[in-house]
Amino acid sequence: MTNLRRAMTEHGFESNDDYEFQVRCLLEEPTRHIRTLSIEGDSDRRKTAFAHALAQALEFPHLLYYDFTEQDPPPPEIILPPSKDELGREEPPIAPLDDIASKACALSEAEKTVLILDQLQAADFREHIRIHRLVKERRWTINDAPFYAKPSNLLLFLISDEPLYHSLKRYCFRVWISRVSERRIDFRPGDFGLGSDAAPLLGALIDLFSALNAAPTRSELARILDDLQLRVVDEDHLRHSIFGRCEGLSHQALRADPIAPLLSRVIETLRHYLGTEHIELSSG
Repeated sequence: MTNLRRAMTEHGFESNDDYEFQVRCLLEEPTRHIRTLSIEGDSDRRKTAFAHALAQALEFPHLLYYDFTEQDPPPPEIILPPSKDELGREEPPIAPLDDIASKACALSEAEKTVLILDQLQAADFREHIRIHRLVKERRWTINDAPFYAKPSNLLLFLISDEPLYHSLKRYCFRVWISRVSERRIDFRPGDFGLGSDAAPLLGALIDLFSALNAAPTRSELARILDDLQLRVVDEDHLRHSIFGRCEGLSHQALRADPIAPLLSRVIETLRHYLGTEHIELSSG
């Protein structure tokens, strides 16, 4: 496991997929503009979890987050009293997006900062244009007042369920986050504190996941193996364990006819491993 994958796991995002190359491409890009990561995929809020885990794994001092679908966004940390212009007209309050974007710019002047803008599909198209201007010109403007970002210190993560504004997308490095891990890892019994005699059981379990077209993570497999040794008695228990422990697997897939023999093989191998025999109790 790479250091980045391990750190992201510690911060709530576990995957067999390794994103170290994509992150290097982003971080090592020349800083002529704000380095921007477009987080795409079929994973719904898993993309949000990825963004937060990556930001924390990078250990940037400041992490700011804004969700365009929030009906009642949190108020600014500092609420200024109403101000008036030279004609006595009251200035409107600062919008939540303006507040967080200007704060990100200000913080980046001195320290590393990540700004996550989530659910961009819900944003007005004019906000896409303003974000594009921030990335390109390293500047966020509120009522003609500019706030400048330091490109070497500010990272911008964008999450949208729909395509971004074309001009904005041109400045992004894109990363794909799937609902489940795409990379398969050849786990060994020792990875779970088991002896070599557990190899047939682990092999039967891996064959089952292969038929399900799934690649469980280490912690998912560890929890299933724990269930197998302590709680699972039959195929139905095994179905419930796998569905309960693994992200992204459908209930229908585990009930498909071609899967039944593989479930039975896992149970047979489990009984052999535990040294027990299957005993059916009659109703009498």
